[in-house]
Amino acid sequence: MRATTQLHDLGQSIWLDNITRAMLDSGQLQAYVDDYSVTGLTSNPSIFDKAIASGDYDAAIRGKAASGAAAEELFFELAIEDLRRAADIFSDVHRRTAGVDGFVSLEVSPTLAYDPEATVAMARRLHAEAARENLLIKIPGTPEGLPAVEETIASGIPVNVTLLFSADQYRAAAAAYMRGIERRIAAGEDPVVGSVASVFMSRWDVAANERVPDALKHRLALAVGLEVYAAYREVMASDRWQRLANAGARMQRLLWASTSAKDPAAPDDLYVAKLAAPFTVNTVPEATLRAYYDHGGAPQVLPADRGDAATTLAAFAAAGVDADDLADDLQTKGADQFVAAWNDLIAHIETQVARVTA
Repeated sequence: MRATTQLHDLGQSIWLDNITRAMLDSGQLQAYVDDYSVTGLTSNPSIFDKAIASGDYDAAIRGKAASGAAAEELFFELAIEDLRRAADIFSDVHRRTAGVDGFVSLEVSPTLAYDPEATVAMARRLHAEAARENLLIKIPGTPEGLPAVEETIASGIPVNVTLLFSADQYRAAAAAYMRGIERRIAAGEDPVVGSVASVFMSRWDVAANERVPDALKHRLALAVGLEVYAAYREVMASDRWQRLANAGARMQRLLWASTSAKDPAAPDDLYVAKLAAPFTVNTVPEATLRAYYDHGGAPQVLPADRGDAATTLAAFAAAGVDADDLADDLQTKGADQFVAAWNDLIAHIETQVARVTA
């Protein structure tokens, strides 16, 4: 049995961290659904930037450029067209799982990260334009982004809370989600609103590997993952969540993001095989998906009791790596990288518009 099938049968959803128009046109995405047990999809500006730079969108850009739309609006038109098609591919999964699975994701402009009101307004507009119930709107789980998460959930719009790194950051995202659901229940509205909390993995090891002895390399992310998963189980078991579940609410699922091994010396399935757990999601880049399908190791189910996380984190602290400080630094730098990727995307669209209309 393929490792991807084992992971699916264990109860973890596999989402593809990629989308291109060529993938949709060729039937490759459908093949991933049929053969690789893929049940959802995420996207981000960097993914679209690479696809647009490839020239696959030149004809579409040429057709839309005549309207005189700004580059940002042109991007969202292209992205929504693709994500509608992807959402339709996953619609059977969405129906079969009663709305638990089968989602695709679209990110708001990262330049709005410090403006919650503008973020909420864009989330509402994009979700309405896409007109697909299985579309998640990605909002950063930064301190400035969490009020927007709460408000968007309270509006009944599914949210992918992105850019989380630690157990504390996850708890803050889960609390924002629950506040939004509590407001819906108080208002007599449907408490079922889809959401995932996306915790980034590989960036931990990229940041720490050069600062620790060889014996600790490639171990920090997994230790943090144990802490996050334990926090997830604790939230699910909490009185607060149980009251919401009793009112008909559905738990925000934990999602593992940034799961490609950046170091060639590390196993290419490091953040897939070792982060298995029921009722969670692992969103994987295309190369990682193919590698795991081809030769992935058997899934190793995470313990709910933190395992050896405390011992491992203590070893990192002794080596000079403070996980709490690093989590804050990774989130801050991640937000800056999102903005930089967004600016690159918009600049490349402007270049493509000029080229195809010359």
